[in-house]
Amino acid sequence: MDFVEDCLFCKIAAGQLPSKILYQDQDIVAFADIHPQAQHHVLIIPRRHISSMADLTIEEGPLLTQIFVTAQQIAQDLNIDQTGYRMVTNAGPHSGQAVFHLHFHLLGGEQLGSFGRAGR
Repeated sequence: MDFVEDCLFCKIAAGQLPSKILYQDQDIVAFADIHPQAQHHVLIIPRRHISSMADLTIEEGPLLTQIFVTAQQIAQDLNIDQTGYRMVTNAGPHSGQAVFHLHFHLLGGEQLGSFGRAGR
């Protein structure tokens, strides 16, 4: 499935919705999160619709490698590669996934706290 009509991230990847694009190629789009959780908060998505990490297959291995190499380059471009950054993805509603299109959060630019249960 390449494009889902009611998917927010499919529309961003197709250029149908405005966003602050930081990187794009034929397979990947990276853009600034509109509700940043850190000084730098970038969402990295495949153009092709994959609902979540739970729907990945072995065939997506090269795409995932490309996503992580792109994340390294974005971290360098944002000058956070030396101080550190975090990559996170969520799978399913209990994880906090709000948009059901595979996406990775690249967070950095400040000291990040530990994570786990809310309220800790």
